[in-house]
Amino acid sequence: MAASHVNPTRMELTRQKKKLQTALKGHKLLKDKRDELMRRFLELVREDKALREEVEEEIKMANMSFVLAGSQMSKEAVSVAFMAPKQEVTVDVSTKNVMSVDIPVFETSFRGSSEGDFYPYGFAFTSADLDCGVEKLSLLLPKLIRLAESEKSCQLMAAEIEKTRRRVNALEHVLIPETQENIRYITMKLDENERSSQVRLMKVKDMMLEEAHHYKEKRDALPLKDQ
Repeated sequence: MAASHVNPTRMELTRQKKKLQTALKGHKLLKDKRDELMRRFLELVREDKALREEVEEEIKMANMSFVLAGSQMSKEAVSVAFMAPKQEVTVDVSTKNVMSVDIPVFETSFRGSSEGDFYPYGFAFTSADLDCGVEKLSLLLPKLIRLAESEKSCQLMAAEIEKTRRRVNALEHVLIPETQENIRYITMKLDENERSSQVRLMKVKDMMLEEAHHYKEKRDALPLKDQ
């Protein structure tokens, strides 16, 4: 047992009590943090699920447009149409702190001839389905970036929840019970030592009283001239 390795002194008892008090406070704070992380994580997961379903549906529609365009145009014509893109997308990555978790924040910026001009080809030799597919993907890009941000945030928060849960369990099932057992052990030992000291003092007192009583009896038994 861990308590058997503790030095049973009053100083150690004071140290163990302070350790227990700190552990209890830390346990409460970590439980509150875990609960708040779980609440925010579930909200984020619900938003992520809805956004993913929306993105998957829009990708499906865009793919249908490209399939239709591929049935009307040759592969070479489609490849030539996308050889010289007109716009360049830049993603700036920063972080924000949420319950001690640094989750990413993605911001997109577009550079090109015109903000709405995202067709990298002329309209003379392309089909309308290709134009529709390109437009859908261009409008979908911000949602894809937001989905990536959301899913990465979910991963980081899930890892932090697991780490916090392990700390809570370590405090709740290991450190706090061990410290409480140490306090009980030290208290028991100190009480035993105090009782032993009291017994010894009582015995010493009885011996002193007995010696004084025998001395008085011997003195009273001496002849008067010897006294």
